[in-house]
Amino acid sequence: MSHPNYLLLSGDEAVALAARDAGVLLGAGYPGTPSTEILEAFSEHGGNAQWAPNEKVALEVAIGVAYSGARALATMKHVGLNVAADPLFTVAYTGVTGALVIVSADDPGMASSQNEQDNRRYAVAAGVPMLEPSDSQESYDLALRAIEVSERWGLPVLLRMTTRVCHSKTIVRPRPPVTPPPTPAFHRDIKGRVMIPSNARPAHHRLRMKLSEIEAWNEASGPNRRFDGDASLGIISSGVAAMHAREAAPSATLLKLGMTYPLPIETVRSFTRQVGRCVVIEEGDPYLAEAIRRLGCQWSPSRRCTVSGS
Repeated sequence: MSHPNYLLLSGDEAVALAARDAGVLLGAGYPGTPSTEILEAFSEHGGNAQWAPNEKVALEVAIGVAYSGARALATMKHVGLNVAADPLFTVAYTGVTGALVIVSADDPGMASSQNEQDNRRYAVAAGVPMLEPSDSQESYDLALRAIEVSERWGLPVLLRMTTRVCHSKTIVRPRPPVTPPPTPAFHRDIKGRVMIPSNARPAHHRLRMKLSEIEAWNEASGPNRRFDGDASLGIISSGVAAMHAREAAPSATLLKLGMTYPLPIETVRSFTRQVGRCVVIEEGDPYLAEAIRRLGCQWSPSRRCTVSGS
């Protein structure tokens, strides 16, 4: 910890630092544990952080910033995304000119919430790319990666965190400065921004094409890691559940997914063919397990796939 480039940060603080380092013009949100500290820390770093009357307003304000070509951050806890669902689904069609990162801080175990809603379902339903960090370093790195993906494809990106990632502290080494953000400017774009049916239909096709491109990128260079070990047991996981899996079964072969929508289909298929027994471990809903089953992954008669959830 004496190294000047290393910091001890929570996941929330790491996201805030990434937003500062990326030149995010505005962070907007509605307070709710475990997301509250993101904007508080962003403000402490000198960032422009604003609380909104509710999550819908926060997301709409952030969308306006991203329409101008700047970088924006919207933060909320998992149930808050219900309030913001209307603009979420529409901005997936309109896209953005700059970057828009939406943090959904889920709360498995209900440490401070009324339910265990798993917002990974929102990524699929709305058609927005989703990243899942497993610790503070990944919270920092994937927040920056989310900005990169958002600007490259002109789409909002969902950064799905959970309580244990938001509030646990691990060592973070910040990156060198990233590419400076563009200068904000307003450009009138009726067809691209006003989603009446005649504009929404081609927007839907554009969205699906972009998601297909992002899937190919995720296969080639996405934030997914493989830890080789005993091939008799293979584990597929993401987020903090992957860290628990490594601790519980350190000798197993692990595929740790950082971008969980769109999934790297061929990477998953190849992994399942190379292990004797494949176990999917995740918090909350069986999101990964169901998605992997839909892929039609093939196992030999001696192989089987098991699902484990919290």
